[in-house]
Amino acid sequence: MKSLLLTGFEAFGNTPVNPAEQVARLLDGDVVADTRIVSKIIPNTFFVCIEAVKDALQKTGADAVVMMGEFGGRATITVERFAMNFNDATRYGLKDNAGMALQDQPTVKDGPLAYQSTLPVRAMVKAMRAGGIPADISDTAGTFCCNHLFYGVMHHLAETESKVRAGWVHLPHLPQVAAMEGNLGAPSMSAQTSAEGLRLAIEALASHQNDLNVPVSGRLQI
Repeated sequence: MKSLLLTGFEAFGNTPVNPAEQVARLLDGDVVADTRIVSKIIPNTFFVCIEAVKDALQKTGADAVVMMGEFGGRATITVERFAMNFNDATRYGLKDNAGMALQDQPTVKDGPLAYQSTLPVRAMVKAMRAGGIPADISDTAGTFCCNHLFYGVMHHLAETESKVRAGWVHLPHLPQVAAMEGNLGAPSMSAQTSAEGLRLAIEALASHQNDLNVPVSGRLQI
């Protein structure tokens, strides 16, 4: 049986409950399309998070890794296409959980500008939509810890010539976070709905070695 490492960031900044952590816990140990999910909660801390995922990959021997975080303001589950070698936490007014706020700094000095996800992005989005879960493709993972971890893991896999397929998925706010005074009006999605979306996405990942070569329309332009 194949295994998939599913990572979820812990609470951070103005988000007291991270949907990524909840979904990771909900799916830990599940079997989807003959693939066992092994979940890991990752510290929302620059550089430390990269080492945590590298360690989990080594210990689990996973065939694929899907990393998750929250992107407040988005109404759909978004599958990211690119990771950039650039960090700017200050634009969000945020620090990581160790109090660090990188600004205009690379994740890897002299590393490539970007990496592209090796997940079947279109297939995953289409599978979620077919299952009634709002989903879209995104071409930016932001410039905070999510993009930082995404890039760091992709760089590690490239440097080690690993065959592990990897990528990032962003989740909307949980309802209780969208209900906070500072977030009123923001869209939300329950942990159970997000988890069902991830099940469908992982099933598509397991059944598509190569991504679909068909158009996937979307309203999210970034």
